[in-house]
Amino acid sequence: MKNSILPLDNAHLDSVLRIERAAHSHPWSENLIRDINSRGASHHVLVQDDKVVGYFYAQNIVGEVTLLNIAVDPNEQGKGYGKQLIESFLTMCEQAKADSAWLEVRESNIRATALYEAVGFNEVDRRINYYPTIKGKEDAIIMSYIFF
Repeated sequence: MKNSILPLDNAHLDSVLRIERAAHSHPWSENLIRDINSRGASHHVLVQDDKVVGYFYAQNIVGEVTLLNIAVDPNEQGKGYGKQLIESFLTMCEQAKADSAWLEVRESNIRATALYEAVGFNEVDRRINYYPTIKGKEDAIIMSYIFF
């Protein structure tokens, strides 16, 4: 079983859209998923045996890289793919000589928050009632990673 991180390509978009809809309670629109050439775009997929199992969307603006979206196919979760994606994201940031990396995560997403902390992200702030939920709103935890 061979897996690799590849730059996102148009050929991956149907798989990414399927995963996006399966993995997120409030998925991005199809237009956002298919916009792969936005300013500072640095989007990648994780491919296992020629099948997209995860992805991340990132934006690099003047050395500050933001992780915009990340997901692993729910059928493939628990296999270390999320860790591989976030570590690849950080490697990409280092190679781009980024000063910092940023992300937001739903406060209810305990597994993701623990993963981000395990690789070196720190909570720096919160956006109160930022994310929609089925029953209302929840906070976004803003996390950063500083490169030295």
